[in-house]
Amino acid sequence: MTRFAFVLLFAGACAQAAPAPANSDDMDRFLADKGLLTHLEQVRQTVSDRASELVVNAMGFLGVPYRRGGNTAETGFDCSGFVRAMYEQTVGLILPRRADQQAAATEKIDKTELQPGDLVFFNTMRRAFSHVGIYVGEGKFIHSPKPGAEVRVEDMRMSYWQRRFDGARRVHASQSAQPDDPQAQR
Repeated sequence: MTRFAFVLLFAGACAQAAPAPANSDDMDRFLADKGLLTHLEQVRQTVSDRASELVVNAMGFLGVPYRRGGNTAETGFDCSGFVRAMYEQTVGLILPRRADQQAAATEKIDKTELQPGDLVFFNTMRRAFSHVGIYVGEGKFIHSPKPGAEVRVEDMRMSYWQRRFDGARRVHASQSAQPDDPQAQR
């Protein structure tokens, strides 16, 4: 028997001895036995609750006037100041100050994956990621739009927003800027 034939025979025997992949029922049983299924569901529910809380909190600021560089309800908000304030107040995460920095610090997701609490970005000033809002569901987002306007909910399916859509992002706890991050202070 040649060395090559032996390797082929050995490889064939190993392939036959390999266990069949586990099906989803086996995986669910394994996770349940380890207590991980319950934990996974708790984590999923916590994330959902936080997103809902974020959206509800943001809705409480409807009508607050736009102010360039603003980041409080007392002074008014610009778009990124509004997003940053909502995440800090509701979730305890400190995002970078500018919209483009927020886009860079978060996970890119497909528009079809949007969930309440995700960030939506637009090109409103002839540069990428120049505007940001918080997705609230059903194709709508809440944001602080422009001078002379107030925090409001708008439909992303309107032609103005469709033409300017730059992308969607998801915020994770590991992606927040630290309070002493110089970029977070801008």
